[in-house]
Amino acid sequence: MSLVTLSQAKLHLRVDGTHEDSLIQLFIDAAEQSTADYLERGVYAAADALAAPGADPNGIVVNPAIVAAVLLQVGHLYANREAVTPGSASELPLGVKHLLQPHRHGTGV
Repeated sequence: MSLVTLSQAKLHLRVDGTHEDSLIQLFIDAAEQSTADYLERGVYAAADALAAPGADPNGIVVNPAIVAAVLLQVGHLYANREAVTPGSASELPLGVKHLLQPHRHGTGV
């Protein structure tokens, strides 16, 4: 999907160096997949991808709200590396839902 680059995520996380790059990339990939699943539609980096064979007819081109939601999820995964943490909810962070809800297929815009 490549909606968020490793450099963007590391800037968001305030991470220097490369020792956690593979872990951060895993979190990016998971957050992007989670975003597409929540939106119930394909999310594409560029408009021309919408016209490609096999593209989701309900697809959407990434926008700033989607990028912010992915980054919030990456931050959440990076900070909470266990399945359960004291005082933490197991759902998507509220800010993520707020950013993505208007773009959900069939229930948003």
